[in-house]
Amino acid sequence: MAGSDLATNGQVTVFGASGFLGRHVVRALARAGFRVMAGSRRPELANYLQPLGRVGQVQPVQANVRYPASLAAALRHAEVAVNLVGVLTEGGSQSFEAVHVDGARAMAEAARAAGVRRFVQVSAIGADLESDAVYSRSKARGEAAVREIYPDAVILRPSVVFGPEDDFFNRFAAMARFAPALPLIGGGHTRFQPVFVGDVADAVAAAVEGRAEPGAVYELGGPGVKTFRELMEYILATVQRSRPLVSVSARAMETPAALTETLSGLMMGLFPKTLVMTRDQLKMLGRDNVVSDAAVAGGRTLQGLGLEPRAIESVVPSYLYRFRRHGQFDRDSRLA
Repeated sequence: MAGSDLATNGQVTVFGASGFLGRHVVRALARAGFRVMAGSRRPELANYLQPLGRVGQVQPVQANVRYPASLAAALRHAEVAVNLVGVLTEGGSQSFEAVHVDGARAMAEAARAAGVRRFVQVSAIGADLESDAVYSRSKARGEAAVREIYPDAVILRPSVVFGPEDDFFNRFAAMARFAPALPLIGGGHTRFQPVFVGDVADAVAAAVEGRAEPGAVYELGGPGVKTFRELMEYILATVQRSRPLVSVSARAMETPAALTETLSGLMMGLFPKTLVMTRDQLKMLGRDNVVSDAAVAGGRTLQGLGLEPRAIESVVPSYLYRFRRHGQFDRDSRLA
């Protein structure tokens, strides 16, 4: 594993800095001593990132793939570029192709033109050109687009990422408040390896510092593998609610998924996000999302980067308490 060869005050441009993962990456890089250009389509919404570093260490800047000049400006004087940009569902111009493929290519091209030395691409476990899920195919094509320009780019593929603002544990905990039951797609046998957002951010910082193998693909997972059923049982126990878990085939969920997709589009984002389940997500729920044996054997994991992953039990209860019947004041261990 290579050692760090960047100055401690070197500049790093982070695309997608204002998102769920972005804020943690900015914090990790600032803590490591880097100057951070926090790229966002709307930089005024990224001002909250500035206190994560010393005065002047974190600077919000516009970075929109539709405006190459903004990418060039964001990359000025940067030594490393990090691409965190991604969407879980498509909407309007924010298609998987536009964001994960065209966007990644535009950022890599701009970085090469600016003389950036190192490129770090955050993808996802399950990225596969042959996948039946559009999301997973687009992630793989995005990786390939970056590799055409930066053959030595470091690719990081996390499993389901958890943290205070996540879209997994929060979603199902919210559903448990009002839904009479929670669905187990395909019986709930799909395996996941949830990884803490702070650990993913530390992995990004390690790659920025040069502690990752150039050109390698790292798969990032937590210390435990759990089935979808086990995760639903854990969420219910944590929020102290009792709900039946009902097995539902992916085929039976296709029509409801198509309906929520349509309603979400027609209501221009006003449809409750918790209720949106797309047909593409159904396909992904049918495929295991865990670190491969090859990655473990090759040391291309969090542990291979010298990081010890944190378990869901040590983090998730700290933010799911608000879904209990009496929120943070609920001291009753009985199920609601």
